[in-house]
Amino acid sequence: MSRRDELEQVLSQIIDPETGLSIVRMEIIHDLAEHDGKVSLVFRPSSPVCPMAYSLANAIKQKIGSIEWVDSVTINVENFVRADHLQSLLNG
Repeated sequence: MSRRDELEQVLSQIIDPETGLSIVRMEIIHDLAEHDGKVSLVFRPSSPVCPMAYSLANAIKQKIGSIEWVDSVTINVENFVRADHLQSLLNG
């Protein structure tokens, strides 16, 4: 399995409690990339005021960060009213 496939498999385990669908199936993850253990992606919640954006973003960071070969995770947040705040919490 490629690293990209492993990332997608891990992300598909994250379920949005509002819809019951995986975040991969909902297509809210974009520009997923990996280079030398550094993972980056764009997270676009389904709504600019998505009530689950913080918990979903945290789950994304935790799940990807738990993969053995991952050294860092950078999440860019788009299409969310508090994108800057959420992004600063995730990427410190």
